[in-house]
Amino acid sequence: MATASSPVLARLRGARRHYGTTCALEALDLELHAGQVLALLGPNGAGKTTAISLLLGLQTPDAGQAELFGLSPHALAARRRIGVMLQTAGIPDTLKVRELIELTRSYYPQPRSVADCVALAGLEGLMERRYGQLSGGQQRRVQFALAVCGRPQVLFLDEPTTGLDIEARHGLWKAIRELAAQGCAVLLTTHYLEEAEALADRVVVVNQGRLVAQGSVAQIRSRVSQRRIGCASSLPAATVSAWPGVHDARQVGGRLEIVADSAEPIVRRLLAEDPALSELEVRRAGLADAFIQLTRPPALEEAA
Repeated sequence: MATASSPVLARLRGARRHYGTTCALEALDLELHAGQVLALLGPNGAGKTTAISLLLGLQTPDAGQAELFGLSPHALAARRRIGVMLQTAGIPDTLKVRELIELTRSYYPQPRSVADCVALAGLEGLMERRYGQLSGGQQRRVQFALAVCGRPQVLFLDEPTTGLDIEARHGLWKAIRELAAQGCAVLLTTHYLEEAEALADRVVVVNQGRLVAQGSVAQIRSRVSQRRIGCASSLPAATVSAWPGVHDARQVGGRLEIVADSAEPIVRRLLAEDPALSELEVRRAGLADAFIQLTRPPALEEAA
């Protein structure tokens, strides 16, 4: 796990990038440390893909700097030390999984063994299948194997678990944790906020090309003071939703689920109005709640 003294392996400094009159990134600072899993979060169009493209040297910032290992992302010495798994991949459909792994390993002086690649990506039983005959989730696992086979020191994962079932997703999470424990720095983008919550040492939230929050998962969650209250109650959700301090109330799977500014007054009123209430649970708002609040359009903020 990364610490404050862990070396910075990838960095954006005041990075700006425009497409015509559209601002994709505005003075973004970002650091990725050895052994760290950093989740870069934001709504569609927030600038996440642009940030990754700058770090990979696929685009050049209009202003500011992008660095890999203190070098330009275009430097071959830097590029040989990274692994990349993007949302789109131009992989030949006709090659077998084994052929793809062996071909990609040949590009590196000290590649990971085929057996290790298979184990990390969960590719058992797929090695003799042609890439084009695999399901979307299986293809994503092959892409992960190709990204890690060169023993990268920095790994870029752009929506890595899209299309994976729960078992395969958890298998990939385990592999990411193992790589970080070995000192690999991982930059992760994901729309699955529970994934960021499970994996990230640090979270950076961007919106409309600008940094809006950064810190640990706990620090990001603390930006939202709301509480979630769950219970088994006969009270109608519509009635509870009209109480002062309640943002939302609904029946979910036979339970009353409430989002409120503060738990104590709501719990007192619940117990007073439904003495038979049971299975009471109070939770802090999660990363998803914080993300929604941090990236909410200004018009909705004013109307709220």
